Amino acid sequence: MSELTPDEIRRRRLARLGGGSQPSTPQSSGNNDASSSTAGPSTGPPTTPLSSRNPPSSLEIESQTSSMETDGPSSSLDTVVMESQPQSSSQTMELDSECMEKSSQPSQMDVDSGIENMETEESDSRPEAKRHRDTSYGSEATEDQMLNAVSRIFVVSWKEESTSDTLHLPDISSCIQQQQGCVNFRNVINQILMEVLMKIQDGSENPLLTLRPVTPVVSPMKNYSGSPRSISPMQLTPDVPKREFISRCEPLVCKEVDMINYLLDSYERVSIEERTAPKRTSIPPMSEVLSIARNQCILLTSLVLQGTFTEQRSQIIGTSHLLPYLMSHNLPRGFLPELVQTVCVEGEGFSRVFSPLLQSLHRMMQTVYLDTDDYREPLAILAELCEIKSGNSRPICKLITQQSNWNYAPVSKATGLEVEKLSFLGPFLALSVFAEDNIKVVEKFFAGPPQMLRADTLNVAYQSLRHKLEYARTELHKIIHAMLVNIDTRDSALQYLASALQRNSTRSQLQVDEKLVAGDGFMLNLLSILQKLSFKIVINKVDTFYPFHPNSLMDFSTETCFNCSTEDLSSWKNSLKEQTPPPWQEPKFPTMCFFMTIYCHHLSIIPIIVKYLRRIRFVRQLSHNIEELERLKSQWEKTQAARRNQILLKTWKSQMQRLQKSKLCCDAGVLDSLMLQRCLQYYSQVAHYLLNLVNLEPSNSSRLPNLSEVSMQFRALPEYS
Repeated sequence: MSELTPDEIRRRRLARLGGGSQPSTPQSSGNNDASSSTAGPSTGPPTTPLSSRNPPSSLEIESQTSSMETDGPSSSLDTVVMESQPQSSSQTMELDSECMEKSSQPSQMDVDSGIENMETEESDSRPEAKRHRDTSYGSEATEDQMLNAVSRIFVVSWKEESTSDTLHLPDISSCIQQQQGCVNFRNVINQILMEVLMKIQDGSENPLLTLRPVTPVVSPMKNYSGSPRSISPMQLTPDVPKREFISRCEPLVCKEVDMINYLLDSYERVSIEERTAPKRTSIPPMSEVLSIARNQCILLTSLVLQGTFTEQRSQIIGTSHLLPYLMSHNLPRGFLPELVQTVCVEGEGFSRVFSPLLQSLHRMMQTVYLDTDDYREPLAILAELCEIKSGNSRPICKLITQQSNWNYAPVSKATGLEVEKLSFLGPFLALSVFAEDNIKVVEKFFAGPPQMLRADTLNVAYQSLRHKLEYARTELHKIIHAMLVNIDTRDSALQYLASALQRNSTRSQLQVDEKLVAGDGFMLNLLSILQKLSFKIVINKVDTFYPFHPNSLMDFSTETCFNCSTEDLSSWKNSLKEQTPPPWQEPKFPTMCFFMTIYCHHLSIIPIIVKYLRRIRFVRQLSHNIEELERLKSQWEKTQAARRNQILLKTWKSQMQRLQKSKLCCDAGVLDSLMLQRCLQYYSQVAHYLLNLVNLEPSNSSRLPNLSEVSMQFRALPEYS
């Protein structure tokens, strides 16, 4: 069969469409009448057969569509289109099926492209119906709307006698009437807050507790209205969700706490206003009013915390009213950073607000250990406070270094122990898994006879303790890092780290009095912090003359050198001082941190491992003595030495049990894979540094340098480097 020409195909299709439309016309006459009355007059005579008409062009279809859309209002456009569809449903179905058949034949796609393009243009040419709105309508708040928002935020009224859901403040009404048309919202909000706080202070009970909560009938988002006549998009209840506090840190029952609760609730209601009407509250003047409301809540909270409305609070002994809220995560979002940034410019007022909080955290850390999770909140709170920035400075970091117990001067021979027990950061750094530092860890994780503990139980205990340690060290690193990146506190932080190392310098000796130095947990935590700070140090930028710098934070003069006598070292240092200019550079943080980390390894992990190995040898020896004494029991049990041997055997077994539990704690702290990995990573940096010192003139040659020409910088280094 020969293939049809394009003209014959088009002619047959038009004939088929025209014939198929005739029987459907009488059946849908009722629908046509209804649709014609809705859609408007027809564009052609209804009796004209489709085969006698030329196909309409896309331009005509677009003009018809546009005229249809402009006849009626835009809101009824979808209804018009939906009602006009049944008028030619059979024709559309036939046309669509025919198009699908032709589209499946690649040989006829080009032939029918004209008709298919016509149909596509007809469907695509109709523009999408959009509702035209005036974007400025209802967006900018009026003065009445702003006053109503202030009334809702602070749960007050001034127009009429108070109902049971607001506090009535009649004096505010006269103030607003005097400023009608030009209300000073800062003065109004300040007066509202002062009157409410005075009511709380002077009343026998909190007047806010007598207010009846008004529960909204529907959801705030469902009750939202964009109409400018709407007084409130949501009837806000004055009864915000009650704050819950942890049992070990509950707020005091006093007037100050009631004031703080009211100010925090008001601050939170500002956010509710913004979420309820986001468009109106994002542009002036409503945005300015809400900003003023927030700022006034912050300022008055700082006054309450300073004891302005009651009595002046001690910066050292007093407990901060902010602590229970921080411990229970009850502060509104953004309140704490804004409080710090607002009050930090006040100087003495900033110290009166946050010094009690810092000292409360310090005292709390002295009572918590790794046997519970109570140490997490104080660490996280201090880290969060140190991260808060005001411009380019961190006010809390600066305030920490201004505390009287930031870095105690030595008052006894136990200078190392004083750093751990008396300095501000000492309790934070003292978290430990060692039995000598904290016996509660042994009682919690290794209860019972050591020989009865199974391997899987020990692995779970090790993982739990190491996870706790890693969390604490991560938070401590955040705190120290924040103090080091802050220009105002960098020198103080470096001085504290250097002082902690110098006061514990006797830890490297073979015989150490444990009562005079800091504990193993303190030193390992300090080591972990310095390791993390040293990982980004570029070795080539480390000043090789820093150990011999007259202003070096580390004193290496008493340490044994690699290959240099004391006299040679002294004369060489004198020659360096006489050089002009001196060979050393101005001390920078990477150099100081690198050498402090070397020294910290010498005072922490190395002595701890030596003591750990010594304990293992002693346990083995003690176990051997017990076995030998029990083996010979038949020989001495009937002699005069029987009682003495029984007492000795009992003492040895008790000591053996204590040593085994102590060893289990050491296994958790010393055999920590993460810490050992950091040690190896750091010592690889040290090896790179030492190789650079041996060969001060690096070349591409693989030959080793002449050992007789080793530089004095290498020979004068401490032997533990």
